Amino acid sequence: MKSNLRKKVSHITVGHFYANHAEKLGLRLEGSSRGLNRLIREPTINRPGLALSGFFSYFAVKRIQVLGAAELSYLKGLTAIDAKARIRALFARKMPCIVVARNAPVPSAILDAAAEFETPVLRTSMITMKFINAATILLETEFAPSTTEHGSMVSILGVGTLIRGASGIGKSECVLGLIERGYSLVSDDITRFRAADGSELIGMSDSMSRYHMEVRGIGIINIASIFGAGAVVPQKRLDFVVTLKDWHEVENVDRIGLDRETYEILDIKVPHVTLPVRTGRDIARLVEVAALDQKLKNMGENSAQEFNQRLLYMISERQSR
Repeated sequence: MKSNLRKKVSHITVGHFYANHAEKLGLRLEGSSRGLNRLIREPTINRPGLALSGFFSYFAVKRIQVLGAAELSYLKGLTAIDAKARIRALFARKMPCIVVARNAPVPSAILDAAAEFETPVLRTSMITMKFINAATILLETEFAPSTTEHGSMVSILGVGTLIRGASGIGKSECVLGLIERGYSLVSDDITRFRAADGSELIGMSDSMSRYHMEVRGIGIINIASIFGAGAVVPQKRLDFVVTLKDWHEVENVDRIGLDRETYEILDIKVPHVTLPVRTGRDIARLVEVAALDQKLKNMGENSAQEFNQRLLYMISERQSR
């Protein structure tokens, strides 16, 4: 099975980056706020040492530029006229923004060029390499492919489980039953996923509906307020997908569990099972058991395979008599 509605991020604005990550990176805006609509087109950071020396052949103009102690020391060693010329040549390339590390004072020549070319200048309290590492991780998250799935997500003893199914099948009631058993809500009804490093999926809710659920007949409820802070998590890696289907719509039910299905999101395959739903079945309990069984499989224990091997062994023993 495969999902769609993929969204690929090709750029973000400097304003978006600043608004979302200024606190984490210790950033503050220096000078004018003009130019915050400039685009960051590559999810990494560049140190423009060679550019300041006049070499622009391989200048990474699409990236955030960071000035550390080495670059600032180099500028200080130049005459005022040369420093101004080098800085203007750098800003003329129309890069997204410049970040000055270590809370170093921003030279007036940089602020003048920033105002002239309408380029944001930011200052961070972090040392250069720590800023580069932290900002690169945040940028990779921003640029990661993302998509949305119709389904609710719960963390069941560390197993991130997406519960899918047609409208009215009982997804919310199932999730509510799992929360009552002590598990944590990630998202209700709509789950947003992003691909981390192309190898795992991180699920989360949107900021508007975070920690809330819609229960038919009751309305919108705040899970954190009713069940406590431990009943919610902001995001979780997806390990398992469960699709709820009406009993009459499931033609062939796998009664042993040897056939392993997968569900594909953003080209990443995740273990998947289909659970038939009918009146009287405790769906929350079944999803719980399925998730715990998947946890055992992740640890290398497969109950279905063990049973099948025992069965084959017994058959071979009887035939050999």
